Amino acid sequence: MSRRENLFSMYRRTGYQNAEFSFSLCPALVEKYRQAENTAGCDYPSHYDFTLRDIPQGKIFYPSKSDVIAYYGGKLKDGTVTDIWGVAHEKGSEAAMHMTRMLHPLENVSDASEVENYPFPDFSHLAEDGAILQAVRSIRESDHVSIASGFQCTIWETAWYLRGMEALMIDMMENNDLAHVLFDRITEISVCRAEKYAGCGVDILFLGDDIGMQRSIMMSVGLWKEWIFPRLKKVTHTAKNIKPDILIQYHSCGYIEPFIPYLIEAGVDILNPVQPECMDFSEIHRKYGDKISFNGTLGTQTLMPFGSPEEVYSKTQENLRIAGRAGGLLCCPTHLLEPEVPYENVLAYMQACKEFRP
Repeated sequence: MSRRENLFSMYRRTGYQNAEFSFSLCPALVEKYRQAENTAGCDYPSHYDFTLRDIPQGKIFYPSKSDVIAYYGGKLKDGTVTDIWGVAHEKGSEAAMHMTRMLHPLENVSDASEVENYPFPDFSHLAEDGAILQAVRSIRESDHVSIASGFQCTIWETAWYLRGMEALMIDMMENNDLAHVLFDRITEISVCRAEKYAGCGVDILFLGDDIGMQRSIMMSVGLWKEWIFPRLKKVTHTAKNIKPDILIQYHSCGYIEPFIPYLIEAGVDILNPVQPECMDFSEIHRKYGDKISFNGTLGTQTLMPFGSPEEVYSKTQENLRIAGRAGGLLCCPTHLLEPEVPYENVLAYMQACKEFRP
């Protein structure tokens, strides 16, 4: 099998030859590992030769701080930055320099017309400069697999980042027009992004919204089915109508088992990350492993920062054995690796993947 064939066959649960590996590093670890490997100037996915490769974000027209400053009462603290949605992020402390305090530009609006007039980002020109198409072609020609991973806040998270979680949940419970307008506008934008990425031939579309907490779901299944489920289906079906063999990966941290059957129904092919502190992978695989594949399963709250290299190696191989010879699991850390993770644990993880034989 080629590398592309190996990964696709693994995710489609039709057998595979080699276990794939992947991980994401926080900025502090990027520098730490560059020093350890003496790889200054080299990005770690290339250095470790991940099969999965990110594509560029594409051409986006998004609001500047001056476009949204009125929504924050006309003032933000020095050093505050706004993202592509106009959501403001105040700097964290030195001890948590990669954390920010999030501010919500639509938190104090009271009418749906104010949402309609908000300066949402414009993704309609996403692929017009050819950068995404060229990246996808280059990745395919080098026998790697392209993934659009900048899309993990697809509907729910983007909406509450803009509105604030408490205010948005009240809107949903009251069936407020404001929530309908906000969710519909975000869905329209997500459909546009899905069209552009699928049209460029991206192999995997990485969607997601955190809908779980450590021990429970974030909202009732009924509320989620009413507000999020049909909109998510619209995004996934748009991508698959354009590129039927595209794989849809969906991210949510926390406990989300009650949602899994509906995610499968919505067209999700790969569930990420199956957080072991919240769900047992062997149980989840037993119930759903014939209908959906998985990405993750190695805890970043527990195993990766605090386990020994031997424990990391053992758990990696154990989870791959649970998935079985058909595949269905890219075993990897469940989230960003934080500063506490020892370099030796990352090496042990990669070694376990490389030495595993289905």
